[in-house]
Amino acid sequence: MGLLDGKVAIVTAAAGAGIGQAIARLFAREGAEVVVTDAHARRVKETAEAMSAEYGRTVLGLEVDVRNEEQVRNMVAQTLERYGHIDILVNNAGINRLSPVWEMDDETWELVIGVNLTGTFRCTRAVLPHMIERRQGSIVNLASVAGWMGSNEGEAHYCAAKAGVMGFTRAVAAEVGKYGIRVNAIAPGLIYNPFLERIYPKDFFEGFAQRVPLKRVGEPPDVAKLALFLASDQSSYITGEVICISGGFYMKA
Repeated sequence: MGLLDGKVAIVTAAAGAGIGQAIARLFAREGAEVVVTDAHARRVKETAEAMSAEYGRTVLGLEVDVRNEEQVRNMVAQTLERYGHIDILVNNAGINRLSPVWEMDDETWELVIGVNLTGTFRCTRAVLPHMIERRQGSIVNLASVAGWMGSNEGEAHYCAAKAGVMGFTRAVAAEVGKYGIRVNAIAPGLIYNPFLERIYPKDFFEGFAQRVPLKRVGEPPDVAKLALFLASDQSSYITGEVICISGGFYMKA
């Protein structure tokens, strides 16, 4: 028996090499019917096909840019048409593009806010009427320690968006708790994936690990296991929380 047997889960931005795909794969192993979405059509098709072969059942893959309201509505409609219900939403879609505030153009600001914060709002808004009708559901949002700590590396838009996700999480949890719906967020520290090697040299990760009390950089499965806990009935009395997962790099008071 898996922790998510009989559940249907949507995971946004789940076709990359990082947190989203790790969550989707763990949810599938725990018995969920997983809907994999991503803004990259080819990548989402390949990921859904690979997971279908691996888990022996069809994994629905949908091209979804969370900034696109029509694609978000279609994501919910197709999931309901295929499976009849939605139990879990993981708002994982995120993006960052470094720029000092005084050099940041509106397009960069709107892109980062649009994907990280507005996209979280749109996907949440799209699933809630169904979850309210069924009086059950679990929503897991991906925030970041940057929403607490800030940054001096040209991430003002990202920090603002992730802080917004935290506030949004608490407000929605307060609104929908009476319908049996739980809403929580995960705030990771540095989580390694191969894509980051295009941005940072290898010794960056080694140096960062020495600043972490657990002496290692986080990996996507670390976050996936926390997402599983929050999505499952094992956390049935937890809502409105933002849980830090950083190996102790940031110790939230």
